[in-house]
Amino acid sequence: MHRIVYLERESIIANVRRPDFPHLWVEHAKTLQPDVEERLAGATIAIVNKLQIDARLVAALPTLQMVAVAATGTNNVDLDACRSRGIIVSNIRGYAAHTVPEHVFLLLLALSRNLVAYRQAMAAGNWQRSEQFCCFDFPIRDLHGATLAVIGSGSLGSGVARLAEAFGMRVLRSERKGETRVRPGYTPFEQALREADAISLHCPLTAATKNLIGEAELRAMKPTALLINTARGGLVDEAALASALQRGWIAGAGFDVLTVEPPSDGNLLLAPQLLALPNFLLTPHVAWASQPAMQALADQLTANLEAFVRGEPQNRVA
Repeated sequence: MHRIVYLERESIIANVRRPDFPHLWVEHAKTLQPDVEERLAGATIAIVNKLQIDARLVAALPTLQMVAVAATGTNNVDLDACRSRGIIVSNIRGYAAHTVPEHVFLLLLALSRNLVAYRQAMAAGNWQRSEQFCCFDFPIRDLHGATLAVIGSGSLGSGVARLAEAFGMRVLRSERKGETRVRPGYTPFEQALREADAISLHCPLTAATKNLIGEAELRAMKPTALLINTARGGLVDEAALASALQRGWIAGAGFDVLTVEPPSDGNLLLAPQLLALPNFLLTPHVAWASQPAMQALADQLTANLEAFVRGEPQNRVA
């Protein structure tokens, strides 16, 4: 009988159906990293979200047969260590194909139309003191006709591209940074940076993509451009972004992720002077978290467990 241990049950708000094979189900609302080994002792299946499953833990858990990641990103799991032990690792795919693109456009629209700046002006009484029916305190730009560069062309990047085209935007699918051969339908990375009025990031965090956007890339962008990151915080050099916002290298940024989450020890981008900027929007990693999306995630999680036990593992990353 399989022993399934769910370490971070509170990481989703959804009905998680129990799998249809004999099992013992153990769940914890939350787990601290130092407690992972003890709680997974004797487990054959571990369900994790953001907790680290590193090579030391893999070696210390001889009964472990599967790591079911209740998310798309798997940079918290040592995939090589799992492969060497024959441990199956599966993730969740496609569940956020609507909610993340919608959040991207929430950020794009708010920044393009200076929503926060106008809200602050309203609170300050600017409209009330206006001598005409409206006030033009801040520039407003249309998305229609603007160029959006999408970096990462999986289901989320493709979903953003579809919405962008519906808005009448020109979409550039960026080639990987440093690639000398450009795939048909793609634009060289450096060219995409130069031409984009907005850039949206949708790639995984790997050694190759860490600090994908740094000072050089931010300076290469148009000073009127927007940077949107709903993928992983580590894709962007946060110190460089802070400088870009404060010095006007770019027009604004909308982020849903930070390098360390939760940012319990603080973060440069949480500085009051940055959060007060009307052209910087930061949300707490909730782009993925609509109710339909979380239920789809939960349903796929159970399906991954059942497929593994049938001997037909799906959504494998290792």
